Amino acid sequence: MPELPEVETTRRGLLPLLQQTVSRVVIRNPSLRWPVPAHIAQSLNNQRLLELSRRGKYILARFETGSLLLHLGMSGRICLLAQDEPPGKHDHFDIHFTDGQVLRLRDPRRFGAVLWAGAEPQEHALLKVLGPEPLDLEFSGDWLYRQLRNKTAPIKNAIMDSHLVVGVGNIYASESLFRAGIHPETPARKVSKLRCRRLVAEIKATLNDALKAGGSSLRDFFGADGNPGYFQQEYFVYGRTGEACRVCGAPIQSIRLGQRSTFFCRRCQR
Repeated sequence: MPELPEVETTRRGLLPLLQQTVSRVVIRNPSLRWPVPAHIAQSLNNQRLLELSRRGKYILARFETGSLLLHLGMSGRICLLAQDEPPGKHDHFDIHFTDGQVLRLRDPRRFGAVLWAGAEPQEHALLKVLGPEPLDLEFSGDWLYRQLRNKTAPIKNAIMDSHLVVGVGNIYASESLFRAGIHPETPARKVSKLRCRRLVAEIKATLNDALKAGGSSLRDFFGADGNPGYFQQEYFVYGRTGEACRVCGAPIQSIRLGQRSTFFCRRCQR
């Protein structure tokens, strides 16, 4: 599933659409994770795109009449194309603009979403329950330490909980915990304040490094311009079971936590 760096990379790739006017909306298949509201085609007609922002793994496209909420799901992509680019089998939703560009959602597994969030998107049910952004100042080591005091779940599960902090998915949780030297099975409430500070610093550093590399392209992710990300070339642990740790040389281990594959080094993470 695309995580925060991939979603933010996609958002940045769509910035050429700002201030452009919608000429038409095409809904080829409304049966995504939630049904695509039929009124979107009328609501966006002749509207200018005023802003593109991100909240967690959601992209918010603000038009004059309200905001559209976009989610990539498990395997979705948002592409920026020319109008003469024919749609494929898995191209479910288009926004055509008067300058000839098309925003197109391509989603083979149909776990993505196109929803109407209205004039106050922060109040949408999917957004108002989300925790802070990991790259914001609010997300600090001291704040995280306070939030973890009563949590018995493993620390990896805790930092992947979007109610606690958004956008830290499986890849970047594993990588951040390695960088911070924390074993992923450590009970969250047993992580000291000092280690929480280091973990937050490494989450921020890992996400920023991934953003600089254009995210990770493992299976389906490509940016809006069709280019892949390269951060997978810098992984310390994710997907490297049995390979030598880049720091100590010990073999990378893998376990299942919260039904997700988890990768770590027994020697570097305690």
